Amino acid sequence: MDMKKRITLELRNRSPAEIAELVVDNSRSADGEVEGLTDEFTELEFLSMVNVGLSSLAKLPSLPKLRKLELSDNNLSGSLETLSEKCPNLTYLNLSGNKIKELSTVEALQNLKSLQSLDLFNCEITSLEDYRESVFELLPQVTYLDGFDQEDNEAPDSEADDEDEDGEDGAGPTGDYDEDDDEEEDEDGSEGGEVGLSFQDEDEEDYAEEEEEEDAAGVQGQKRKRDVDDEGEEDDDDEDD
Repeated sequence: MDMKKRITLELRNRSPAEIAELVVDNSRSADGEVEGLTDEFTELEFLSMVNVGLSSLAKLPSLPKLRKLELSDNNLSGSLETLSEKCPNLTYLNLSGNKIKELSTVEALQNLKSLQSLDLFNCEITSLEDYRESVFELLPQVTYLDGFDQEDNEAPDSEADDEDEDGEDGAGPTGDYDEDDDEEEDEDGSEGGEVGLSFQDEDEEDYAEEEEEEDAAGVQGQKRKRDVDDEGEEDDDDEDD
């Protein structure tokens, strides 16, 4: 699908001024130029044109609010000065997998004063001696080059942070809910246990009472028997007398 048609589809009957994010990855640029984008995309903050066959940015429209631009896996070898003219507020730029060979090409990004993260991974320029030191010196505003700062600390992944926050938010209510359930179950269980114990105690008491009664009856029986025997002995004594 060509880029112009893809952009039309991505609009979904909305006006360009309503679009904040636009992804046209893997669409095709007929002549290696940007197609279908106009100055009407005044609110665009994120634009992704990965693997669309771009060889020039000359026809990139003015995008004053654009902050993140994905241009990896294209055929760009120059014309980067257009970015500072058309997208002056860029903070993130991914140019990995392009045909950028010289530091002089990257020098055109010096006017992107807000640029914090630049990716040139899989570009020929990365094979230059002292490549990282040279780029950081050339672009002092850049904090992260190819995902790492000058001390080799990895750049934070904003998407991963968002997922973690969502996961924590989502897990919170569920955890609280489970805990309440557990407490209720514990309460029910303890009450049930007390009820069970009371039943058991009553049964034991009844059984004990029955045993006492039987013991008492046995004792009384034995007493009666002794009394009868005693009376018999007395009778025998009387007869002897």
